[in-house]
Amino acid sequence: MTFRGQVVLVTGAGRGIGRSIACAFARAGASLALVARSQPEIEQVAREISTSGVNCLPQPADVSDRSSVEGAVQAVLARFGRIDVLVNAAGIYGPIGPLVENNMDDWVRALEINLLGTVYCLRAVLLHMLARGSGVVINLSGGGAVSPFPRFSAYSTSKAAVVRLTETVAEEVRDRGVRINAIAPGAVNTFLLDQVLAAGGAAGPEFYARSLEQKRSGGTSPEIAAELALFLASPAAAGITGRLISAVWDDWKSLPGRVQELDRSALFTLRRIDGRNFAEVRSTSA
Repeated sequence: MTFRGQVVLVTGAGRGIGRSIACAFARAGASLALVARSQPEIEQVAREISTSGVNCLPQPADVSDRSSVEGAVQAVLARFGRIDVLVNAAGIYGPIGPLVENNMDDWVRALEINLLGTVYCLRAVLLHMLARGSGVVINLSGGGAVSPFPRFSAYSTSKAAVVRLTETVAEEVRDRGVRINAIAPGAVNTFLLDQVLAAGGAAGPEFYARSLEQKRSGGTSPEIAAELALFLASPAAAGITGRLISAVWDDWKSLPGRVQELDRSALFTLRRIDGRNFAEVRSTSA
């Protein structure tokens, strides 16, 4: 799988899953635009990528600041002239603990980065992609998007909203050459895990115990999410759009042969309840 001649913009590219995805695209021959708040981090990643001869631009920006995002996108376009793939990987957990104990400024900040940051980047790049008539967008989702995630209300709320954003905008641009999907990367050992361990009991005893075990075992490799990102950005994923796909639990390698099935179903989307299904739920629980 090669992306030679293509330009990939990755937010949150300085560390964690964003870094792994950026490096995977670089190995596949793409030119990279690395976006994050920490300039030293993305410059370090750029140095590592550039040793393989890949054209790379470290572009500092705050995804929660719309003008900062728009300026970064313009800088990338000025450098490369195009953006073929956007990966929205920037994100934080936000406050950990019951909602009534959360600092509301921290809660709002999580939504500004996780949700509005995705919106700002998506819109700024989408304008360019629609003008060109082609492009791929990959949004990072996470725990709590499809089921309750107690003590992480800001994070789970923002990630569920990212999935619905993905589904909605994918439908808006379905016939204009742009595909938009979301990835659930799995339990990857990143700085977010360190935040959970530092929070201790505030994360809840069960989740804290699972996090300790994840730290001990090494967790899910970020390379699995990176492999899925490359697949979704490739021609092999043509016709797949508006879906939330788990890098770990879903048989995503079989999806190219299931495009028509996906179009007729709610597979790999947030749960939908129509009148018939709601009646079934009521009769079952009665």
